[in-house]
Amino acid sequence: MSGPNAQPPLFVGVDVGGTNVKLGLVDDAGRTIARRSLPTEQDRGAEDGCRRIAAAVKSMVSEAGAQPAEVVRAGVATPGPIDLPRGMILRPGNMPGWWDFPIRQRAGELLGLPVTFANDSNAAAYGEYWRGAGEHFASMVLLTLGTGVGGGIIVGDMLIEGAHSCGSECGHILIDPHDDAPRDSLGKSGSLESYCNAAAVVARTLAALETGAPTTLAAKRAAGERITPRLVATAAEGGDELARRVVMETAHWLAIGIVSLVHTIDPDAVVLGGAMNFGGQPSPLGRAFLQKVRDVARPRLLEPLRDAVRIEFATLGGDAGYIGAAGLARLEYKKGIGPTAISG
Repeated sequence: MSGPNAQPPLFVGVDVGGTNVKLGLVDDAGRTIARRSLPTEQDRGAEDGCRRIAAAVKSMVSEAGAQPAEVVRAGVATPGPIDLPRGMILRPGNMPGWWDFPIRQRAGELLGLPVTFANDSNAAAYGEYWRGAGEHFASMVLLTLGTGVGGGIIVGDMLIEGAHSCGSECGHILIDPHDDAPRDSLGKSGSLESYCNAAAVVARTLAALETGAPTTLAAKRAAGERITPRLVATAAEGGDELARRVVMETAHWLAIGIVSLVHTIDPDAVVLGGAMNFGGQPSPLGRAFLQKVRDVARPRLLEPLRDAVRIEFATLGGDAGYIGAAGLARLEYKKGIGPTAISG
């Protein structure tokens, strides 16, 4: 048995990122029994990556003291685009070494388990819904802010994945139709991502610096420091007005996108996660960022939604992806879906 409080059956969660792969062994109640991380080393290719993942999972299960028979299914989450019916990872821009790879099949063969396959943002959304900020809600939207803007939508226990495996791509909704609007990581202009990802924060900061407005960031840039969202956040926390304005502009555009999502889905909550949360709930800047999102969004919502829909920070951090992948595996196990009948 894997500990006195573990509740079998057990599920493996695998969250594949461009830099690292996060692994977790999760029990039937959604509690993490063991976790570990390994470098993706995506240039070595998907086959090599899957072999290292399988070896790490087997080692993790053994070290946790779990019996192999207790582990009944695995969930694997990867960046998109993906093809869920075929279990394929297609051509994610940050992982060229993993393009066009049948990851569900190979992971299943190497792990010796049936595998549930999901988009990484969707898995993170399910993790927050199951064991995080959304666990008391019947429906929610997750938006993750970072290099891109990811999204996930949960209604009941159903993850909205879409007819073409592109459901819940919330970062790609249009918020500015002008031809000269900023472009996102896929070259599309005017998307939510193009205004709210890390590159957008940096671009707005650099544009503001060109105006000559007083800011501590000017000296840092002159000294050779690279402008990053973290540097902007640190300056804003220290009272730099230009940096704070950039952060609040990000909150404004994020709120505009949230309004469209809320009117489309009418969820119980919108949850904000990802690495670029400006300190999150523990930080005064993070709390001000969240309040700005609420203040911009609420007057633009239909009146019955203004106080009903919660807007909150995520709570699971970097664990959300593997917890959600394990949770989605658990869902399919409970439904009795076998290894040759998995739709994602």
